[in-house]
Amino acid sequence: MTLTELYVVLAVGTGVVLVSVTAARLATRLGMPVLLAYLGVGLLLGQDGLGLPFDDAALAQALGLAALAVILVEGGLTTDVKHVRPVLAPATVLATLGVLVSVALTAVAAYLLLDIGWQTALLLGAIVSSTDAAAVFSVLRSVPLPKRLTSLVEAESGLNDAPTFILVLTFSATGLEAIEPLPLLAAMIFQLAAGGAIGLAVGAAGVWLLRRLTLPTSGLHPIAIVGCGVLAYAVAGLTQTSGFLAAYLAGLVLGNAGLPHRRATRSVAEGLGWIAQIGLFVMLGLLVTPSELASSVVPALVVGAALLLFARPASVLLSLAAFRVPLREQVFLSWAGLRGAVPIVLATIPVVAGSPGSDRVFNIVFLLVVVFTVIQAPALPWLARRLRLTPHDVGPDLQVELAPLDAMDADLIHVTVEPGSRLQGVYLPELRLPPPAATTLVVRGPDTFVPDEHTRLRVGDQLVVLTTPRVREATERRLRAVARGGRLAGWFGETGDPEPTSPTGRRRQCTSNA
Repeated sequence: MTLTELYVVLAVGTGVVLVSVTAARLATRLGMPVLLAYLGVGLLLGQDGLGLPFDDAALAQALGLAALAVILVEGGLTTDVKHVRPVLAPATVLATLGVLVSVALTAVAAYLLLDIGWQTALLLGAIVSSTDAAAVFSVLRSVPLPKRLTSLVEAESGLNDAPTFILVLTFSATGLEAIEPLPLLAAMIFQLAAGGAIGLAVGAAGVWLLRRLTLPTSGLHPIAIVGCGVLAYAVAGLTQTSGFLAAYLAGLVLGNAGLPHRRATRSVAEGLGWIAQIGLFVMLGLLVTPSELASSVVPALVVGAALLLFARPASVLLSLAAFRVPLREQVFLSWAGLRGAVPIVLATIPVVAGSPGSDRVFNIVFLLVVVFTVIQAPALPWLARRLRLTPHDVGPDLQVELAPLDAMDADLIHVTVEPGSRLQGVYLPELRLPPPAATTLVVRGPDTFVPDEHTRLRVGDQLVVLTTPRVREATERRLRAVARGGRLAGWFGETGDPEPTSPTGRRRQCTSNA
């Protein structure tokens, strides 16, 4: 690759990322998961759009599985285990028994309603039986729901990718006549148990190591933590066990171990997760040729309707029969089973394996994900209200954003009142900081408080002054002037502090309260 080609790749790649971010904002305003925006960007760039060729299913599968590993690690790192623990049992049953029920019923519907064989029907049922929490939460972000319900959906989505992946691999590589149910079930249990053990072990080893390893900079901690999660995925894959489950559980252990720099780790993990999602969905959009989708519209609608109205509700009811989950929550869970990246990535496995009818299966899955996301996602907030899961007198959950100061066009000035400084004894109004600068916080020994006009500075006080770039230098000059000249600095023309003026620009006179 020449330098010119490198520059072109970088320019196109960053342009795609920026367009995807902008499209995601539009999708959010319309109440749609952002995955549709990323898929749309890929379709726009593809062969029927701007003509960018991409038809390498094997490369798409490899990159897709790598992206899913990062997404699952990020999901584990950002999940609070205290919310998952109470719903772990029903989530596990949903992710195992529920998946088997959904696969069986979807396959029966596909076999009876479409002109396909049993193996293709089972393959199709396995591919579309995995839910996507990211799609659900991107829609429900502003809807207050019971924490138990959101935790159940989140835990199920993190756990059900593993069994569906095993089933898709089996149905893609093995003839139906050679598959024996009991050995297959035993192999699945072993792969899940061993993959889970590897994830827990790698996560615990990562915690032990990072607590004893002193890294030269805080920026290396997030990289090491995410790296441990990806390592669990790779080790499980090498041992022919469930890498998806290993990645999720390793992230869960690392994210809840109280390691240092947790906030930075979450931020880095979320950033990597978003990069993985953008790249994954844009790539999958590129892989699809829209002109070839017309013949798959009706099959996608038939299979999707059977999954949404029959297979998913039955799997939820059967899986949660032994648990005290209210019926209205089960109804919501049935509708909230959105499909996202995982089914489309899984659909590349039979294409790479050369399974009969795999191209048709991929097109059906792609259309099913897009169409039923458009149908289900906007209805979720309405359904939550109709089922009385959203209290009428409670507003949306507060979304707390850690905004960097540069995003707010603001600066922080940290000042310590040293012994001998004439800031000692000065009342806050006597600082006369240029507006809009303001002292927002004072740290005094073990105490931290928001100051007011009666606050008098003492030796050892630490002041946090919020200002804007426009008046930052003037604020610094004023603080230095008071530190040298005391509360009367500026009234007699001391250097560093302009004399105060009235709003009309004329000099005003006042007396100090000191």
